[in-house]
Parts: sequence; C-alpha cells; structure tokens
Amino acid sequence: MSAQFGLVLPVGPPKGAPEEWLDGVESLLPDLGEQLTGLWMTDHFFWDDVPTFEAWTVLSYAAARWTDYQIGPVVLGQGYRNPALLAKMAATLQCLSNGRFVLGLGAGWKEDEYHAYGYTFPSPAVRVSEIEEALAIITALWREPDRASFAGRHHAIREAYCEPKPDPVPPIMVGGGGNRMTALAARFADWWSLPDCAPNVYEQRLRVLHASCERENREPSSLRLTWFGRLAVAGSERAANELSDRVWTRERALVGTPQQVMEQVSAFEDLGVDYFMCDVLGLDNPLAKELFLAEILPHFAVRKEPL
Repeated sequence: MSAQFGLVLPVGPPKGAPEEWLDGVESLLPDLGEQLTGLWMTDHFFWDDVPTFEAWTVLSYAAARWTDYQIGPVVLGQGYRNPALLAKMAATLQCLSNGRFVLGLGAGWKEDEYHAYGYTFPSPAVRVSEIEEALAIITALWREPDRASFAGRHHAIREAYCEPKPDPVPPIMVGGGGNRMTALAARFADWWSLPDCAPNVYEQRLRVLHASCERENREPSSLRLTWFGRLAVAGSERAANELSDRVWTRERALVGTPQQVMEQVSAFEDLGVDYFMCDVLGLDNPLAKELFLAEILPHFAVRKEPL
C-alpha cells in the first residue's frame, strides 16, 4: 500500500483533566511508529458539552512539540479568521515548522457555533463566495513578489505585505464536495479532501472534480486526493458499528472488522486516494487499539524523511 496515514488529534481533554490530552497523545505516537505521517486537527469551538481546544493553538503547539510530522487543519472554517491574517499566520507557522504545514480550508457548516461565538452564518452560496475570495487573498499574499491588493464583495486587502514569505509555499487543501467547492479546488488547491463518505460517494464527487479540472485546463492528477473521517475497527461488524455510533459519523466508511476496513481503504485507493486522515475511535480500548495497530496500521506507507 502506498497511501499515507495521518492522525486526527482528539478535539480536547477529558473534563477537568487537560494534562490527559497531552499524556494520551505522547503515549500513542510511539505506537504509531513510522506509519504516522501527519497530525491533524478539526476546527470547532465546541461539540455539545465536550471540552474542545481551539485548532490553531493546538497546531502551533504540535508543530513545536512533535517535529517529525506534517501538521494541518481538517479543515479550517474560513469564516472564523480574516483571510489576510490567516495567510500571515500560516506563513509564520510554515517558516517556524520548517515547511511542515498544510493549510486546509472549508466553507464552514456548524451553525450553532457561529451563533454562539458571535459570527454571522450566511447562506451556503455566500459562504462559498467568501472562501473563493479568501483563497484568492491567501494565494496573492504568499505568491506576489511584493505587496498585494484585492477588492471583493466580502474581503479586501490594500497593499498588504506578507514577509517572510512561506518557503516552501504550503499546500492548500480545499475541503468539500459541492459543485462550487470542487471548482475552487480545481482552481486553487493542491490537495482535495472529502469527509466521512463511502467510496461510491467519493467516486461521484471525484467525477465532478475532474470536470472542474477540465474547465480549468488542469490535469486532475496534479491534485492530491485525501480522505478524512472516523475509523472504527473491532472483532465484529456489530462491535465496530457500536463503537462508531458513540460519535457522529456520516456513512460508516472505514467501519467494520479489519478485513472490511481494509476493503474500504483499497476501494478508496483504487480511486486515487493516497492520504487518509483518520480519527481512530476506541484507542482507549486495549482490544480495539491492538486490532488497529496490528491489522490496519502496517498497511500504510512508511513516513518519508524529510517531510
């Protein structure tokens, strides 16, 4: 198998015990060994009453503490951060992490946290227009040789200066499978991410992505295909489904016995997916953890050095 494996970090600590988050990650990373390529973080402010860390702060901490891995968000909600400031933040983190950062960006969807934290929650069409402008601004600030200007309906910059430039320029990963989002991926992205979907759904959206690439006169193979979601493996399909049902999942992709999970992984690989960013469920359960480490993880590619 040539696909790479990235670990989606827990959203936060057990109640009242922030140190358990750090201790848990520290103890897990050696078990994942050379098959672990990257550390990833979702970008949400809360999940019901589950303690939840802020994503960018975690990524900055992770970049400094665990220096062997790629780091990135899956994916940032574009409406939460001014795009020019985000470009500057990402450029800084890319420099300080020695080129290990990947910028994942999506249109945003979790309406309750928008309202709770005082953000407006516009229509899907407006949110996609906002991310289009955000991507244009970020690209300009990273790539224009001097100052950059942009005037849009939602965002604007004037003679903005981003130095030091990120070197290398971080890959941009666009997350989302709608028609307009795939068009933006074809126009701006280096990587494409589709969350928590089964292979047949991925294949359907991939055809849309390929059509978007054709309109952009872009070779589809120049886009790296990734998958993000929950992975639940157990000794029986029923036990895996019970594990999956403890959290939100969309289509039970990568859920089942080791054989079933690997069949699904292979189906994604046949479509061209070569990076799996997984929230592995049940790692606090010795049996589930052993199944994952023994039956799933060895099938992924060894981490390349240097990243």
